[in-house]
Amino acid sequence: MLLFFKKEGLTSSLMAESPARHRARWVSPLMRRVLLVNFVPLALLLGAVLYLDQYQDGLLEAEVAALREQARIYAGALAETAVRVSDPNNPVLVADIARPLLRRLTDPTPNAGAKIYAPDGTLVADSRVRLGAGGAVRTEPLPSPAERTEVVDWVSRIYDGVLALVPHSRASTVALAPNAPGPDWQPDVREELRLTSSDDSHEMPPLIRRTREGQLLVTVAEPVERDRHTVGIVLLTRDAIEVDRSLFAVRVSILGLFFGALILTVLLSWYLSLTLARPILRLADAAQDMREGHGRAGAVPANLLRRRDEIGELGQALSTSATELWGRMDAIERFAADVAHEIKNPLSSIRSAIDTLKRVREPPKQARLLAIIQEDVVRLDRLISDISDASRVDAELSRTAAEPVDVGPIMAVLGEIADATRADGDAQLSVDLPASPLVVLAVEGRLVQVLRNLIGNAQSFSPPGGTILLRGRETGGMVELSVEDEGPGIPESNLEHVFDRFYSERPAGESFGRHSGLGLSISRQIVEALRGRISAENRRDPDGRVLGARFVVRLPRA
Repeated sequence: MLLFFKKEGLTSSLMAESPARHRARWVSPLMRRVLLVNFVPLALLLGAVLYLDQYQDGLLEAEVAALREQARIYAGALAETAVRVSDPNNPVLVADIARPLLRRLTDPTPNAGAKIYAPDGTLVADSRVRLGAGGAVRTEPLPSPAERTEVVDWVSRIYDGVLALVPHSRASTVALAPNAPGPDWQPDVREELRLTSSDDSHEMPPLIRRTREGQLLVTVAEPVERDRHTVGIVLLTRDAIEVDRSLFAVRVSILGLFFGALILTVLLSWYLSLTLARPILRLADAAQDMREGHGRAGAVPANLLRRRDEIGELGQALSTSATELWGRMDAIERFAADVAHEIKNPLSSIRSAIDTLKRVREPPKQARLLAIIQEDVVRLDRLISDISDASRVDAELSRTAAEPVDVGPIMAVLGEIADATRADGDAQLSVDLPASPLVVLAVEGRLVQVLRNLIGNAQSFSPPGGTILLRGRETGGMVELSVEDEGPGIPESNLEHVFDRFYSERPAGESFGRHSGLGLSISRQIVEALRGRISAENRRDPDGRVLGARFVVRLPRA
């Protein structure tokens, strides 16, 4: 009854201290971690592809090379056609010839504009300046942003704006500031000519910029030379809209692949969550049910037990542990009930003897009652000692690792002790061992206790002058130890019950209370904890007559 209340109190405290029940979650912490682990490499890959931006540099370099080659053609045509050489040391660029020629050169490329500057910086010709009807002058601008694809322009602005925030190196300088020079930008012609004349290998650097309206402009400058004299500079500017379109196509492809991979990552992460996180939460719920006492049997879902992976193994281990735990709790409960019953008998006898002793006045009867009380006290003391030993066996064996133990020397020493302590008329112990060692996985002290219990049990039932045979042999992967006596044997109906707690089948003439009935039960407890088996049987002759009892212990070989 005491154990019942303790058990109920333990369950109640566990229920009170248990955390809230796991609820179904659309996004569990494990799934968030899986998503993060899967997303980070993907994001790093996307960032690396967009950040390096080598494709844009390549396109701009190709655009600059093509535009520079075109500017050189313009400069060469102008040098041969529009330059007057009246003085070999002072050739002159003729503006009236250069203007129509420049317009004809730039007509095939409407998205480009060209200008010619004199060495002193004066504007000589502009391909975008045309003469209209009646001699009116009109200027034709480069294609405006309205003529560009709005989506292309929007994506380019955002991308370049974000990229400008990140420190990076670029082969071509791109000005992204709102005040970047527009199509009307004019170079410092005198400085450019000075640099060019100081180093024949010097090439004027291009100017690549994005204007406030979103135009990506590329400008190159080439000197117009005649007879090694520079008579002007051709400034060629082109709207690199094809670069934007190509970049847009590549970025859309990259982003499309990224979002496709992201969707696949989310789906795979969700799948991992369904196959990992959800089953683990269900196992946690099952464990909580077991702890609260609601999941005594079948708490682990059957579909988790059928899985052939680590989750299934975990479910099997949890189910097996719960079954063994409940079995042990049931065994403890039965043991407590048996202990209460066995202790109650001597206590009742002592109480009855004391009550009777109060009324009896004859000394012989008083002496007899005191003897009964003394025997019951001894019996009670022995019973409590055996109960204490039985309760310590499981705890001790769970903390002690089994080690290889050679059984031969132990059996030989037990035989010598039996011979040294044998009184006249007692049974003689004979030891039969093979020549090879018998090594088992066991705890030596507890194995000795098992053998002494079996030997003591055989001595109790052996007739005067009988023989007890202690034998050891190897059978397959097991070591078999047996104790045989020449006593009356065991009733067939009790062969399975001799190992029950407090079972007592004593020989005739033995005084009551000398044994607690726990020796064989403790022996079975020890052997099973060592992953062995113990059994009892009767020895018979060919005619079927009982010759005695045999107890067999089988332990794993080391």
